[in-house]
Amino acid sequence: MDETGAASERAPWQDRITLDPEVLVGKPVVKGTRIAVEFIIDLLAQGWTEAQILANYPGLVHEDIQACLAYASASLKAEKVYPLAV
Repeated sequence: MDETGAASERAPWQDRITLDPEVLVGKPVVKGTRIAVEFIIDLLAQGWTEAQILANYPGLVHEDIQACLAYASASLKAEKVYPLAV
């Protein structure tokens, strides 16, 4: 909700994830870093804990990892699959 009580149009990840063609050829990254969302998701998929990620990448905070997960979730929800005619 914003100050007026209306539902915000801004997704929770938008304050922490940025897409800039000048940074990592436009891949989504944690704002202010060159750490790609896909890299964080890959670390988690490999079994890294949040504590391990934060210890190895001290520029990151808990909210950055949550934003990466939220971005990935939003991307998957927006994906459309259309059957091909046979």
